[in-house]
Amino acid sequence: MKGWVKLNLYYMGQSTKNQIFRAKKWNRGKDEKIFQKPVYDEKYQKIGIIKKIFGPARLPFISIKKTSEKEVDPRGNLYVKM
Repeated sequence: MKGWVKLNLYYMGQSTKNQIFRAKKWNRGKDEKIFQKPVYDEKYQKIGIIKKIFGPARLPFISIKKTSEKEVDPRGNLYVKM
């Protein structure tokens, strides 16, 4: 769909408040624009928001805070709308 960007992430685990992912690919100039954007599942239902991007600049970690009561499949596809 136009305007949707699939996140290329690998699930690492869960912190006390957020789910932590690692970027599989990262274009620093383009991909940093996802910061603070809502995250959607494969059915384009809002499931959370990107809270932090941290760690190595080449393949950073992404922290997603869940805002939905819906269970999130960490191995499923995640999207942001740009």
